[in-house]
Amino acid sequence: MSNNWKKNATLFLASQTVSLFGSALVQYAIMWYITLNTQSGVMMTISIICGFLPTFFLSPFAGVWADRYDRKKLIMLSDSLIAVSTLALAILYLIGYDVLWLLFLMSAIRALGTGIHTPAVSAFIPQLVPEDKLTKVNAAYSSIQSVVMLLSPMASGALLTVASIESIFFIDVITAAIAVSILYIFLRVPVHAKAMNNQEISYLDDMRKGFAYIKNHDYVRTFFLFMTVFMFLAAPVAFLTPLQVTRTFGNDVWRLTAIEITFSIGMMAGGLLMASWGGFKNKVRTMVLSGVLMGVCTVALGIVPVFWIYLLFMGLFGLAMPMFNTPSTVMLQQKVEGDFLGRVFGIFGMIASSMMPLGMLVFGPIADVIEIEWLLIGTGLLLLALGLVMLGNKVLIQAGQPSPSAEEKA
Repeated sequence: MSNNWKKNATLFLASQTVSLFGSALVQYAIMWYITLNTQSGVMMTISIICGFLPTFFLSPFAGVWADRYDRKKLIMLSDSLIAVSTLALAILYLIGYDVLWLLFLMSAIRALGTGIHTPAVSAFIPQLVPEDKLTKVNAAYSSIQSVVMLLSPMASGALLTVASIESIFFIDVITAAIAVSILYIFLRVPVHAKAMNNQEISYLDDMRKGFAYIKNHDYVRTFFLFMTVFMFLAAPVAFLTPLQVTRTFGNDVWRLTAIEITFSIGMMAGGLLMASWGGFKNKVRTMVLSGVLMGVCTVALGIVPVFWIYLLFMGLFGLAMPMFNTPSTVMLQQKVEGDFLGRVFGIFGMIASSMMPLGMLVFGPIADVIEIEWLLIGTGLLLLALGLVMLGNKVLIQAGQPSPSAEEKA
């Protein structure tokens, strides 16, 4: 581990902040454009599937790449892919070819970039940071994401009122170029050991070994099973709340902006809480507390009739997110062997990118038939129950115990 880890971590987080901001601007612009112009659960579902399905197919391969090749270059490649595709879309919209299916295509291409980016970042951070600092750095990264989510909807909403959607696309191109430049010019980190060795090209064999690693380690297999169910149940609260607000409280842009800002403030507070507190000694207990809180908030979002109370529970839901994401990420980073980190996070990305769209395939069309409030109440109760079941799982509770040393990775 380099003695300059603080400098390297700062440079890396700075580059990702710039990149995330541009990506978030486009994400909100696309989501709001579809929501406000269609008000259709089916259209929202198509958009979400396009934004996740490519990640599902690419993530296992991307995990192999993250274990085989220079992870910094993979991060730069993914940012560049997204930037080039966004530039092409901006030009098409600029010349008047502004059809809805292009936004779906754009979501799919961005999902390919995300499929490469996510396992590479998750596996790259342990190269930059000492093991005992992983919680603080991951929590700081979560807080940065929250700040970006706080600022980007306001910026996106303001831009959409005074400029065309393609102007936001051009901003994303510029921010991606800045992020790649920071990584290329300033960040100097040795590649991990496996990437320096000459390797035979056998992606399927490497992928098979990644699945075998998960199968042979009870805590990873059990954790992934819980996450599969959790992400399926979280689809309505994650994706249908903007549509719910539009139908129930009004289709004003400021309302959509308000729920995103409130959620982001909650996430920012949760990230700061995790950076300072660090959670319970047993990481799984922190995740259980978060899961229970998210379940309660999801039920409340389906019940409350007053918008400002709705915003309060949205903020509490945001507060709970880093309390789940940070310990779950750190637990894998600490306990999974370095040569398998990319593949484990790649398969984790495959689960995340499949269960959310699968949830929307079920809940999205239903949202055009019954009230979204009933979907939130039902899935919220199930999330609450899932959190309590997690608390009783001995395998996960044991895995959540802190590792005495870096050598004791499972």
